[in-house]
Amino acid sequence: MLNTEAEDHEHSAGGDDFENPLREHAETLGASMAEKGPEVLFEELEELLPESWREHIKGYPIAAILIGFGVGIFLGMKKGDEIIDAGSSMIGAVAMSNLAEVMERLKGE
Repeated sequence: MLNTEAEDHEHSAGGDDFENPLREHAETLGASMAEKGPEVLFEELEELLPESWREHIKGYPIAAILIGFGVGIFLGMKKGDEIIDAGSSMIGAVAMSNLAEVMERLKGE
């Protein structure tokens, strides 16, 4: 029996299920953003920074803002369309995944 496309990402070559921590994390992050708002995203981004960077940012906040502003302008000018495309496809993929789960649950009742 062949797997459907939706099942392909959940099975390894041996047919065993494996966990996808990135997908699970994205789903929980999306649910948290829906409940608590966009500040959850900023908290998550802060957790990505190493402790030494956090100390530098706390020590030199103006420099950190200027560097972030410069990087943002650079990325916006060079990769703006790709960033928007990637963000919108990620949001669409998570929304479709959640919709598929809801439909599966409704079908099971």
